[in-house]
Amino acid sequence: MTDAATPEIDAFTRPYWDAAAEGHLLIRRCGACARAHHYPREFCPYCWSEDVTWERASGRATLYTWSVIHRNDLPPFGARVPYTAAVVDLAEGPRMMTEVVGCGEAELRIGMELVVGFRGGGVAVPVFRAVLRVGPGASTPTLPLP
Repeated sequence: MTDAATPEIDAFTRPYWDAAAEGHLLIRRCGACARAHHYPREFCPYCWSEDVTWERASGRATLYTWSVIHRNDLPPFGARVPYTAAVVDLAEGPRMMTEVVGCGEAELRIGMELVVGFRGGGVAVPVFRAVLRVGPGASTPTLPLP
């Protein structure tokens, strides 16, 4: 039995988790309507086509909404409180539930630029960090999590 934070990997989702272990975020794209979606499904949630393929995402996103969790009794979340549960808009279009790390609550802003990193500890799980700004108008992403 796995804990609440450990995803169950099956034959369909294995490419997603293998890519995450290598530091890459995958999404699915429909060959019929060309729309991207996330979470991974074997069909397009927009046109119901089964002509969907894996695609490497850029890893860039913007913050759509968040909630800072101060209490969670489920392992291993209790050891992480407070943490920021978030919904982000991936650059490719889909929304994704995730966690924002390395950013204080007072720094969070709707629309802020984020970049993906991966939390290890068995299965690599995508999380997002704020993009660091260097100079006027320039941005450099933070490094992925070890």
